[in-house]
Amino acid sequence: MTLRLQFWGTRGSIPSPGPQTVRYGGNTPSVEVRTSDGWLIILDAGTGLRELGRSLIARANGAPIVGDIFLTHAHWDHIQGIPFFGPIFQRGNHFTIWGSKTLETSIDRVVRDQMNPVVFPVTFEELDARIDFSEIAQETQRRNGYEVSAYPVRHPGGALGYRFTESRPGARSLVYVSDNELGAGGKYDTPDGWRAGLVAFARGAKVLVHDTTYTAEEYDHYRGWGHSTYADAVTLALEAGVEQLVLFHHKPERSDDELDARVAECRELVQTRGGTLDVVAAAEGMTLTV
Repeated sequence: MTLRLQFWGTRGSIPSPGPQTVRYGGNTPSVEVRTSDGWLIILDAGTGLRELGRSLIARANGAPIVGDIFLTHAHWDHIQGIPFFGPIFQRGNHFTIWGSKTLETSIDRVVRDQMNPVVFPVTFEELDARIDFSEIAQETQRRNGYEVSAYPVRHPGGALGYRFTESRPGARSLVYVSDNELGAGGKYDTPDGWRAGLVAFARGAKVLVHDTTYTAEEYDHYRGWGHSTYADAVTLALEAGVEQLVLFHHKPERSDDELDARVAECRELVQTRGGTLDVVAAAEGMTLTV
């Protein structure tokens, strides 16, 4: 048995619904992961979380919904779905929200402030589900049938990448890095050897979901904004020896047709470098197994 992923939000920065984004989706990041035992893991809480919540309620048939929610960081596009996540309004449900302990403000404080009456009509204290908060360290932690570790990445305000592996011999890994600047831009407090550490963190994963917001030409105008190019993500995946690269955090203006072209270019780049890496672009509704 394996981890199973389903994408509910794939876009970066701001929701971008419309006729040009129908196939790959316009919701901001949210990914559902299920262990072979059925334990629920949610990666990020962008606007895709709303539809995921509706699906979870329908599938539960009245049974309690429990799971872990891992936030890579606290920028709007990664938390804006929380107030619209239906299961948190139901008594008996229970979620633990995980985040970095290195942020200037705790994840707990950010989520509560997001539901302050000044900016949202329902306060966090009015939620009926049980919500716990926990800070994750870089050391591997064992949870409900899986292991998770975190790695700090290059993004303004700080962010984490996550690696998930089922707790069984021979299990393959999922690495999720939603926002990360691989290029030489920005001023980040990253230690010497950070790049080598990231390669080691992703080493041998079956699936790497990685930020590919910009083309090389676009990146020249957005250095320091905390996002990567398609070519940089392909290079990382090849260096780490992963099996499949999933292009993610699509630029809001990127049309479906443009994304088709970017996937083709990435596959051609892999062939040019003599690799066997499989490249796909994340699309809402798409499922993968690890």
